[in-house]
Amino acid sequence: MTDGETRVAFVCVQNAGRSQMATAYAEREREARDLTDEVVIHSGGTHPADAVHDSVREAMDEVGFDLSDREPQHVADETLESCEYVATMGCSTLDLEAETDVRDWDLPDPHGADLETIHEIREEIRTRVESLFDEIEATRGE
Repeated sequence: MTDGETRVAFVCVQNAGRSQMATAYAEREREARDLTDEVVIHSGGTHPADAVHDSVREAMDEVGFDLSDREPQHVADETLESCEYVATMGCSTLDLEAETDVRDWDLPDPHGADLETIHEIREEIRTRVESLFDEIEATRGE
């Protein structure tokens, strides 16, 4: 894929924890790698919560991300089918028709977890997002 946009999506049930963390890291990677015009990021949930979990906002604030203005969103199958990559967070029930690369990252839900556990989830997400962007960069360079 050498031209056009690369679309990625981060999905979980509530769009209130893991997918919000992944989206924040992906936005940072996109900017740091100068891919702002090349990579489109979607984030959503199949049954969105009313708000991002307080503990997730706190854990992300500790590493320089302000999620206070983020609101969980629903994500439509059509949006996901337009993506080259979809990362689900361990709650995938997706049945997409398109040739989308769906990856289930199988991460524990941070909702109700202690802060130490959320830190571990956050760091795993950071590592996976960085690896995904390494892959996107390599693919775009072909």
